Amino acid sequence: MRPISRRGVLRGIGGAVLALPLLESLRPARGADASPAHPIVFLRQANGVQQADNGEPERYWPRQTGALTSAGLSSTDADRAVSELAAYADRLLLVRGTRFAFPANGCGHSGGGNQVLTSAPVSEDPSGNLSLAMGESIDSYVARHFPNNGGEPLTLYTGPRGGYLEEVLSYRGAMALRPAEDDPWSAYLRMVGGEQLDALLEDRRRSVNDLVRDQMSALMARTDLSRADRDRLELHFQSIRDLETLACRLAEDEEQAMASIQGLGTLNDNRVTVARMHCDLIALAFSCDFVRAATLQIGDGNDGTEYTIGGTRLPNFHMISHRIYDHGDDPNAAEIVGAVDMHHSIDRLHLQIFAHLLERLDSYGLLETTTAVHTSDLGAGVSHTFRNIPWVIAGRGDGSLDVGRYVDVGDETHNRLLNSLINATGLRRPDGGWIDDFGDPSLQGGVLSDMMR
Repeated sequence: MRPISRRGVLRGIGGAVLALPLLESLRPARGADASPAHPIVFLRQANGVQQADNGEPERYWPRQTGALTSAGLSSTDADRAVSELAAYADRLLLVRGTRFAFPANGCGHSGGGNQVLTSAPVSEDPSGNLSLAMGESIDSYVARHFPNNGGEPLTLYTGPRGGYLEEVLSYRGAMALRPAEDDPWSAYLRMVGGEQLDALLEDRRRSVNDLVRDQMSALMARTDLSRADRDRLELHFQSIRDLETLACRLAEDEEQAMASIQGLGTLNDNRVTVARMHCDLIALAFSCDFVRAATLQIGDGNDGTEYTIGGTRLPNFHMISHRIYDHGDDPNAAEIVGAVDMHHSIDRLHLQIFAHLLERLDSYGLLETTTAVHTSDLGAGVSHTFRNIPWVIAGRGDGSLDVGRYVDVGDETHNRLLNSLINATGLRRPDGGWIDDFGDPSLQGGVLSDMMR
């Protein structure tokens, strides 16, 4: 029998806090699968990014394809938005050159949102801002292959609730849009089974061991337990105490902050704070193996947040993306002076939020086995293009992605990129081959070889 490690016990407890270790004396017919989890998460910003498009300069991507280094991103490419992720250069995979395969139906923002995680056509009816995807999204596909959270992904949102164009990302299937949670405190309480802050804090002060002391005593009194099993139990009980302060709950000050902003997440001034709190929840959920897939949509379908950057409150982001004080292309609308720079600064802000997620995943030791993806549902807001969709991928997943590089794949439909990401979760076909058929069946299948090891 292999020696017992405290790290192994902690990893096992992380998925189910009260689960007892496998006791040799009481072994079932088959043991549980101990393979590591490779969760996946998608963060989405609206309105595309400020990149070379419609005659504008390149401000998003590195200057050269090929290997990424922290020094290169922070010096040569310091003026590019992706330099915000310089610290993670060796774990980044930047992919330019994918496109959505299908046209929108009356609204570019809705049509892009329908396709970004589904690679499926846009509904004929409803249309416009009400259009829906005609297929399942990748987060749903991954989640339903695992029992965690009942086979459901964690679906989060930060944005207004005006009834026009809100959630656009997560689909159970054709036209089955999944609602998203916009309040991090409510989502957290459901995850940990709490009801209110005072009760939750009281529970935190009581050890799981204290709550089940009688059952533990009875189990330890069993005469059919071997010495090795008794050692396992002792280690398990001690590890529970370690874990209670390590992974499966947020720190008390984080809980307090989350509770204090309850119901206020739809306000402009709280948008970034709530997005970061949602990132905290995602990292926590992955650390406890609560869920295997998650999405976070930042801003509604055509994000009109008035972001404050460097102490300056910017105009409506959707208008900035059009470069005029209008939500369309009115030739008489006034120009937003400096809109290109404003859009670039918002891109940086969103990548800072993504960096916060990476930092939290890294703090739990999860970035090596997780795939984190930052994207948008347009290539660039000024043209509403469905080409050159930005994909910023971080983490090593199951090791199948060739990270530490920036690649331009030319002009590929993005279903092949989504196939590549599915394989990074460790999922495979029954014969062990790559999963290569996600998205609409009319599209050419396969993975993007430029992404794979």
